[in-house]
Amino acid sequence: MPISPHVLLPRVPYGQGLSAGPSGAAAPVTSQGAEPVAPGAAELLAVPFSPDREPEIELPLPPAALLAHYEAKGEAGEIVEVPVANGDGVGRVLLYGVGDGTASALRKAGAAVARRGKGKEALRIVLPEGPVAAFTEGALLATYTFRMSETTSEPVRLEFVGEEAADEVARGRVVAEAVALARDLTNTPSSVKSPAWLAERALEHTVGEGDGWKISARVWDEEALKSGRFGGILAVGQGSVTPPRLIRLSYEPEGATGHVVLVGKGITYDTGGLSLKPTDNMKFMKTDMAGGAVVIAVLGALASLGVRVRVTGLVAAAENAFSGAAQRPSDVITQYGGRTVEVLNTDAEGRLVLADALAYADAELDPDVMVDVATLTGAISIALGKGLGAVFASDDALAAELIEAGEGSGEQLWRMPLIDDYVPALESSVADLSNIEAGSAYGAGSITAALFLREFTGKRPWAHLDIAGVGRSGADEGVLSKGATGYGVRLLLEWLSRR
Repeated sequence: MPISPHVLLPRVPYGQGLSAGPSGAAAPVTSQGAEPVAPGAAELLAVPFSPDREPEIELPLPPAALLAHYEAKGEAGEIVEVPVANGDGVGRVLLYGVGDGTASALRKAGAAVARRGKGKEALRIVLPEGPVAAFTEGALLATYTFRMSETTSEPVRLEFVGEEAADEVARGRVVAEAVALARDLTNTPSSVKSPAWLAERALEHTVGEGDGWKISARVWDEEALKSGRFGGILAVGQGSVTPPRLIRLSYEPEGATGHVVLVGKGITYDTGGLSLKPTDNMKFMKTDMAGGAVVIAVLGALASLGVRVRVTGLVAAAENAFSGAAQRPSDVITQYGGRTVEVLNTDAEGRLVLADALAYADAELDPDVMVDVATLTGAISIALGKGLGAVFASDDALAAELIEAGEGSGEQLWRMPLIDDYVPALESSVADLSNIEAGSAYGAGSITAALFLREFTGKRPWAHLDIAGVGRSGADEGVLSKGATGYGVRLLLEWLSRR
């Protein structure tokens, strides 16, 4: 592949003191004419190869002989490093494998190449053939970092070579930036991140209008929530000095086909309330608003991707704290729409705020489809581990669409059952429902949580994504960095783009 004009993708800070991963406007593609690949043109140059195609580059030794020496097979993420002359010094060429060239393989290859560029000023990458957007996503997501510091090291600058793939690079960048935003919001400490702060960031990153689209917003403060009788959000937030919020973001493109409502859990910190969490579990609870961050990030990327579906995002934001004003186990609350719930465990709070938002969407927004995203249950990690998200759905076609979008985006889902025989476990002797299983022998915490939410969907097509297992990463690996993953952004953008 000859070198042709390249795209520079710098990363700039988001917020004060936060290094945000890929962001900022892409530099334009400029035409300078094609030229043969020059190994010494950059300190670090990456060139693709596959099991049936050698890298197209001139090296001191024949590429085929080098690959045979290292027993390289061209598998996705495989890298062979070759020293080359670079002026008076020595540069390096990275021959990187792309496997079968699928989106999954190229995403993995992009991440592997970008990670090898850490510590360097710039990495010039000759783009592979195939779904370049996925390769771009992988490369940019793998370089994401988050630090709250006045001094941060400059990340590697990625230079993508291949003018013909500029549109694909731009699309991959939009998606990667959206994921980075979700990660930033989720990684921000709760000493900074209150429900009001989250609402401000949501408006900052979404509201606007352009050619054929606009995004508007409404935020309910505590007084508006009381007037609107959002009893679940108010009950969860009443123990905190930082009052709750409900955030509505409305994306309206011209000629929209259909209306989708996305609902995100926005618990900015979760102590468990009076049903207090153990300390080890509480350490990670700044990320309990990951679902809300996903919804905000998705709404902010729809226009750039040309999505033609009308989308409303609802983020139910509260801090679940304990104090003399906190809700108590055995309290009965009235959710939006009038249904009563006996609160048997204040640490099962996410479903209470989501129930308000779902009931509001059903009553007031008339959506064709509703999807909620939440770090809802620890039980889902026991069922599926850390590599698969869970989808519960009332509609088979919707479940199939989301699973397919997960395969295409690299965020895989596994469908979990909604077992009607478990519904009696949520019965209460004093209210319409209890918020956890009451005296049940089922022990199916994720399923009964989903069944609770289903009660507030008005029998509309609805899906619930439980991302408690996949919303956080304990290591830097592949496209993930330690901390928030932004899981759900790529999946939902893929699904909405297809609709």
